[in-house]
Amino acid sequence: MDVSSRVLSELASREAALDQQIEQAREEARREVEAAEQEARRIVSEAETRAQQLQAEHDQALDTETSRIREEARAQAQAQAQDTQARAAGRVQQAAEQILRAVLP
Repeated sequence: MDVSSRVLSELASREAALDQQIEQAREEARREVEAAEQEARRIVSEAETRAQQLQAEHDQALDTETSRIREEARAQAQAQAQDTQARAAGRVQQAAEQILRAVLP
């Protein structure tokens, strides 16, 4: 072999080695991208699950608070109604006494 043949052979060998390294790098990059995409899907899934949990917790808290407010309003309305009935009963009694005083000597 002459020098030029040896140089060409060496260059071809180096080119083949570089091609192999490039292909390995591409394959590694592809695997890393797949792993990153899988991790991103996992994170999104976990975030969606957590968001659903938080929404459910919020809905439950809202329902609880709404029920508490309704019960409080109902209790206040009932207390006001009883107070109004008591005052009305007292006024009916006063009116009856005034009528009796006016009619009876």
